[in-house]
Amino acid sequence: QVQLVESGGGMVQAGGSLRLSCVASARTFNYAGMGWFRQAPGKEREFVAYTAWMPGQTYYADSVKDRFTISRDNAKSTVYLQMNSLRAEDTAVYYCASLRWGSYLDASSYDYWGQGTQVTVSS
Repeated sequence: QVQLVESGGGMVQAGGSLRLSCVASARTFNYAGMGWFRQAPGKEREFVAYTAWMPGQTYYADSVKDRFTISRDNAKSTVYLQMNSLRAEDTAVYYCASLRWGSYLDASSYDYWGQGTQVTVSS
């Protein structure tokens, strides 16, 4: 079983930056696609970004494109989410997850999830 542990969340003013990290417990991480999702209070969990197992193949939600960057370091079994130009609407709990099969856009395609890290952006 894979354990995913996120860190790096916090409170930041609008326009600021944060970098989230997600460390996986198993080497099988290196062969798994990894995604970031977020969930704001009263809203459904939504896709944010995805990286295939091979670094360089990345995809983003339109709402974060050109502001967020997903990357991975397989040697450290870690995936990152660099978030720049943060907005109040980015406030949410952010989760990393390991893709099992299916569409990377769909939360049901992921089998392992981290516990989440809170990101709060004040305007």
